Amino acid sequence: MITPRAQGAPLRPFPPDPMRPPGPMPPGPVPPFHPGPPSPGPGHAPGPARPAQNPAMAPTRIWIDPRGWPDHLYERLLDRRIVMAHGHLDGEAATRLAAQLLTLDAEGTAPIRLELQNMTADLPAALSVMGILDVVRGPVTGCAGGRIEGPALGILAACRHRQAYPNALFVLSEPQVSFDGTVTALASREEQERAMLAELFARIAEVTGRDEAQVRDDARRDKLLSVAEAITYGLVQSQVTARGLPGLPGLSRAPRQGDDGGGDGGPGPGDEQPGGDRHRDGEHD
Repeated sequence: MITPRAQGAPLRPFPPDPMRPPGPMPPGPVPPFHPGPPSPGPGHAPGPARPAQNPAMAPTRIWIDPRGWPDHLYERLLDRRIVMAHGHLDGEAATRLAAQLLTLDAEGTAPIRLELQNMTADLPAALSVMGILDVVRGPVTGCAGGRIEGPALGILAACRHRQAYPNALFVLSEPQVSFDGTVTALASREEQERAMLAELFARIAEVTGRDEAQVRDDARRDKLLSVAEAITYGLVQSQVTARGLPGLPGLSRAPRQGDDGGGDGGPGPGDEQPGGDRHRDGEHD
């Protein structure tokens, strides 16, 4: 604790440094201070010097350096044809997502798994990714987890196979937009947004087998769907189930009742095998 000096009290000098000789310091630069080993007290014999610590036995940090780990992890997932999409999808994020899908498409027609986790999207960004999914040759399985809301549902609807993790929630809602500019520019932007919104609702109505007017009405009411309700609605086809890991002893298990055989996003009946080159223009589930 620092105690303020009373007014008029004399200043006390610092105690002498035991490691420096008494008397005034000679002129010139002050040599650096290197403390030596503590001297043994009275009645104690000096002990043996401690050996230097072996670097191999020095304690280490148990946490890995987080710098650069997301990129490395995403590269490993891409090697297995798994694409991650999470958070808010704007124009820049949609470009990166489209680049990953097109890269996998250029490498072959093996199945692709698109992970959609806690996702929202701008309407133009969602439509651009939907267009890429329409031309990807290999079958794409969309696996939804967390909260998928608004235009992000259009990306899920554009996948050939649609599955949901048990914790998924789906919010069918209209996107929030705002415009700035002249009256003529505002009218043009509004017309463009209406056209894009019609495309989004038409795609959702197509995969769910429902009338577009009903989809629009549900979106105005911010309809919330659980996994079971989304399956009934037609938005997803099944729930992701636990699967054994083939080839690893002790981790595989016998199939249980209710397993659908497609929980891992792999190829299902009728899907192309790696090396095929069949286009699916005009094909819809």
